[in-house]
Amino acid sequence: MNGLVIILIGIVALGAGYLFYGRWLAKKWGIDPNAKTPAYTHEDGEDYVPSSRFTVFSHQFSSIAGAGPVTGPILASVFGWVPVLLWLIIGGLFFGAVQDFGALYASVKNEGKSMGMIIEKYIGKTGRKLFMLFCWLFTLLVIAAFTDMVAGTFVGKGVDGMTAETSYANSAAASISMLFIVVAVVFGLIQKHVGKMNEVVKAVVAIALLVAMFAVGMALPICTTKSAWIYIVMAYLFLASVMPMWLLMQPRDYMTTFMLLGMIIGAVVGVLVAHPAMQLNAFNGFTVNGSSLFPTLFVTIACGAVSGFHSLVSSGTSSKTISNEKDMPMVGYGAMVVESLLGIVSLVVVGAVAVNGTKPDGTPFAIFSSGVAGFLEKFGLPVQVATVFMTMCVSALALTSLDSVARIGRMSFQELFYGDTTDPAKMSPLQRVLTNKYFATVITLFFGYLLTLGGYNNVWPLFGSANQLLAALVLIALAVFLKTTGRTGWTLYIPMFAMLAVTFTALIQKTIALVKNIAGGQATFLVDGLQFIVAVLLMVLGVLVAFSCLKKLFGKSSAGQAA
Repeated sequence: MNGLVIILIGIVALGAGYLFYGRWLAKKWGIDPNAKTPAYTHEDGEDYVPSSRFTVFSHQFSSIAGAGPVTGPILASVFGWVPVLLWLIIGGLFFGAVQDFGALYASVKNEGKSMGMIIEKYIGKTGRKLFMLFCWLFTLLVIAAFTDMVAGTFVGKGVDGMTAETSYANSAAASISMLFIVVAVVFGLIQKHVGKMNEVVKAVVAIALLVAMFAVGMALPICTTKSAWIYIVMAYLFLASVMPMWLLMQPRDYMTTFMLLGMIIGAVVGVLVAHPAMQLNAFNGFTVNGSSLFPTLFVTIACGAVSGFHSLVSSGTSSKTISNEKDMPMVGYGAMVVESLLGIVSLVVVGAVAVNGTKPDGTPFAIFSSGVAGFLEKFGLPVQVATVFMTMCVSALALTSLDSVARIGRMSFQELFYGDTTDPAKMSPLQRVLTNKYFATVITLFFGYLLTLGGYNNVWPLFGSANQLLAALVLIALAVFLKTTGRTGWTLYIPMFAMLAVTFTALIQKTIALVKNIAGGQATFLVDGLQFIVAVLLMVLGVLVAFSCLKKLFGKSSAGQAA
């Protein structure tokens, strides 16, 4: 089939889903444009900051659109393009967007509290503790996988055997990324102290800064080793975790969104011009290279269809900056729809360069970057500029998720040790240390670094399973919230049971594989042993959280509370 037709099918299906299903959910749950949101009632200048609709959307989209929408569809394309396309559309509209919107909605309606605190309110303290521990372990996997990925993307010329052409693009992208951090802080200070800019002026300034950063970054590339980049990324994550939202993360995400939207638009227009035929087979069978379609497809494609990580962004950061409840459908449901479209674009890109009916050799990022760069060349854009632009985009996809998840990991660790108060004056000395944001950040990044030593390829399968299990647990918790508050929650039942079946199957398979490695003497503690411990903990915590939530959802007490 022609790639252009697939893109059009995706745009029509996703657009219709947003207009009809997304709005129907908003109507059934209830939106109050006159209600004061947590951004105003708890405004503190750090986490709770009233922001414009597009500013919050840009943060949500930049944070959730990590490596997944590119990596997942390309890896899963070995099963054929039809199952991938169906899961991106169905999963995106009826699983992922519902979860993202639901988590944002529940948090805004509960003073901007995280999913863990919401679980405590509607399910109990034990459920919250178990869930927050699960979330913290999950953030370690994300930090490990994405840090290794970003550091590998930034490796420069003459280092680790990189070729000249690839290394220049990597080094220039690294330079631009470092400039991004500095310019984001300056942009944040301008918005805070110079005066409030209207959205048009703000957008023009952001785009002008992007162009300037690209020019400087291409002229002054930075070259160093992967190990050095891991330390640099970790230092950036520390700053992003402790600095006020308005000073670094919000302005960075705002500028990044224009770049990512430009990437999507460029790819779509490129498909319009090139209208490549899909070289992928439509369907390669239920078992490919020893992996079965179930659960592999549904774990491999997380971002783009359904991802538990998104709920942490919705309830951890975005809910604290929403200035009006009527913005929630666009931010919660809409950002996920755009991400699903990115997943479809990735599928068409790999379909255009496929060899013998399956994806070519190379990493998903390399496949996507070279494919879209080829499309952009058709507009007369120099191949070097196109390659640097795409390398920067795909690294930004991971980096913008990384800073959000590091901050969420820090907050999850703190919430693990909060008692009945968050006032340090009323805590014990040990509790004050454990809930200190600097201490929590260091502990989170330290364990994330240890998992990074195992490498991206080893961590990704475990991350994918944990991510989808988190989605299942969040969907159950949201169903409890909706039922307890007398709102429509039955739309979450099929997604939550489907994701429970998928994730427990995948985690059991991963655990068996790790046991075989350990039994065969092929394991090391930092790679297999640590992953085995995390996998077992995730399964145990998942069972406990799911049991407590399901008991509350289908127990007699729920009906009484709803009444």
